[in-house]
Amino acid sequence: MSEYFRPIPCPAGRWQLAGGWVRFSQFELLRRGAAPRVVDRAPDSVMAALTAPRAPLLGLSMDRPRIMGIVNATPDSFSDGGSYDGAAQVRLLAGQGADILDIGGESTRPGAREIPATEEIGRILPGIAAAQGLAAISVDTRKSAVARAALAAGAGMVNDVSGFDFDPALAGVVAAAGVPVCLMHAQGIPETMQDNPSYDDVLLDVHDALAQRITRAEAAGIRRSHIVIDPGIGFGKTQAHNLAILRRISLFHGLGCAVLLGVSRKRFIGSVGNVPDATGRFPGTLAVTLAAIAQGIQIHRVHDVAQTRQGLALWQAVTEGER
Repeated sequence: MSEYFRPIPCPAGRWQLAGGWVRFSQFELLRRGAAPRVVDRAPDSVMAALTAPRAPLLGLSMDRPRIMGIVNATPDSFSDGGSYDGAAQVRLLAGQGADILDIGGESTRPGAREIPATEEIGRILPGIAAAQGLAAISVDTRKSAVARAALAAGAGMVNDVSGFDFDPALAGVVAAAGVPVCLMHAQGIPETMQDNPSYDDVLLDVHDALAQRITRAEAAGIRRSHIVIDPGIGFGKTQAHNLAILRRISLFHGLGCAVLLGVSRKRFIGSVGNVPDATGRFPGTLAVTLAAIAQGIQIHRVHDVAQTRQGLALWQAVTEGER
């Protein structure tokens, strides 16, 4: 029976988690079909993965939380599609303090349809041009042709919501460019992913699927230090699935990569908080974001950069003291 060890955050813990701001002394031992239990020891290989500092990403150290600003250069994204000019949004979010700008030209909301690569490229290039020198740049795409164009235009990272499932050629583009990549977990494609998603154990199933994606990326020539993982909240997951992952999200540090979380304005936040309008879901987004930061999650992909930065500053002042 496979065993999984989730580090339990503890302010005065013996060990530093992933070289970051969270410490731990104990583990939650998880097994399929068994109740969790708290233990004091984990295998040496698990300890090595949990305590090794994460490599810098795009010149940014991973020893404190980082904010990735969402730039949807699309007419149909779920909360802000068509509501702003992409280049203007780049300048706005950079001015608000985004560490990374994630520029995407194809909506991956539930039910979204694929668009041609040429159209996607045309949507993102103005934003990438506007972002030069303002912040680190990530391109949000599933397609090798789009990634190749974005990297040539100045993007420094690829964020693939399919985890190389949609376009296997994308792995080769990333490897050849020597850039970091975020591999997200999704069950199915955007058009159908919310059609009754099911898992045996969502937390462990997503963990194992991400482990397989990491192995596949390494086989393609991508160094583990260049891999970021994302459990894919809302991508082929029900509200119960999302909450189960978020409650124990520190488990994913055991994969030895920095972890990215994207919960901003998502449907489950509206359902739990009774907020039908996606643009009104910032308070719930911040609550979930801070809960994840308390479990050591390094990168947070958000729409509301200024508000998130304010919330993070207050969280740090209360939990860590003045700097």
